[in-house]
Amino acid sequence: MKIAVIGTGYVGLVSGICYAELGHTVVCVDKDPYKIATLQSGGIPIYEPGLEELSRKGVAAGKLRYTHDLAEAVRGTDLVIIAVGTPPLPSGQADLSYIDAAAGEIADALTGYAIVAVKSTVPVGTNERVRDLIRARTAVPFDSVSLPEFLREGSAVRDTLEPDRVVIGADSPAAAERIAELHRPLTKQVMVTDIRSAEMLKYASNAFLATKISFINEIANICEKVGADVAEVAAGMGLDRRIGTAFLNAGIGYGGSCFPKDTRALIQIAGHVEYEFKLLRSVVEVNQDQRMRIVRKLETIFGGELRGKTVAVWGLSFKPNTDDVRESPALEIIRHLVDSGVVVRAYDPIATPSFRGLFGDGGVVWCDGALEAARGADALCLLTEWEEFARTDLHGLQETMRRPILIDGRNVFKEADLAGTAFVYYSIGRPSLNQGVREEMPILQY
Repeated sequence: MKIAVIGTGYVGLVSGICYAELGHTVVCVDKDPYKIATLQSGGIPIYEPGLEELSRKGVAAGKLRYTHDLAEAVRGTDLVIIAVGTPPLPSGQADLSYIDAAAGEIADALTGYAIVAVKSTVPVGTNERVRDLIRARTAVPFDSVSLPEFLREGSAVRDTLEPDRVVIGADSPAAAERIAELHRPLTKQVMVTDIRSAEMLKYASNAFLATKISFINEIANICEKVGADVAEVAAGMGLDRRIGTAFLNAGIGYGGSCFPKDTRALIQIAGHVEYEFKLLRSVVEVNQDQRMRIVRKLETIFGGELRGKTVAVWGLSFKPNTDDVRESPALEIIRHLVDSGVVVRAYDPIATPSFRGLFGDGGVVWCDGALEAARGADALCLLTEWEEFARTDLHGLQETMRRPILIDGRNVFKEADLAGTAFVYYSIGRPSLNQGVREEMPILQY
């Protein structure tokens, strides 16, 4: 199949490269000259394990190329995939201007029948909007399909080539079958539904996963008060097949380009039909508050006065194995620390350049290593669970810091790791491990 992918952001780039890996002929299109130049020279503008190697392989095999010429890419193609950004507007609604622009250019470029699939995460009704925009500008026949993505940053290649399921929303049975045939080599779980249900399914999935994260974080906060261990609680919950183990790791909340944007967008979608999504509003509120528990714990340790302190921060990306810092908890935490007069010494194995570009340089010392960041620090906050941090020798770390204070926002370390150290240690929902900052537990009466 000849495929044109419009947009080389995370979704478009991974999808295009993986379709080429399956043997299809793929052209990836982007208007950003830097991205196209990087891709044409063999590089990748994002960090994703395994992606650069697959890109080089596809280009060498003549199955993959990159261009800024949308019209040339679309002419004669079988499938056009729209994978442009839908960033949030101040209201929380998705900005569909890039979708609209792509639809107009596709309409002008079509020369024969093609399937136009929207892979971007879009509000319910957007595929119909795209269909109408194209129909208004061309008489060339085409079919519209919703093709939501479910990949995770850091494991996007595997998620694309070995998906749990593929969801296809279509009005045309023939178009649905062609897209199903494209994806059957990847999974037996190919679900065909109507377009609006496919659009809603994407938002519902992300909202549910975000809800699991906020739920376990609320349980963790209660565990702090009553002396239970959230890791044990989550493990027991996960043994129930109705619940499962995924997304039950307590921490400082979710971030990234999907969950924050999609939860807010779904709240707006509900509002447009005069429905108040109370549960999801609470999920967002819990997540926002959870990251600030790190700051509040520091304030408790230092008697409310942070000015003049030096705090090391390990981890700037919203999750490990990616350089994506969009909506990363580190952004808000570091901003609050800097505004409070703290000198922040920050390190991330991959994401420092991206973070600096978004955050700026004020008040932060950017370090090239974990121990360098911790040197002379009054406290260390671990915000992203990179494997590098889990392998740290805590005895050596203790000698590097001015004060042995460790705030573990991702529950990376275990009791055995802390044995024999003098760390004042705080994790999320595991009060038995906390030394020096343990929440006061009430006497329970029954």
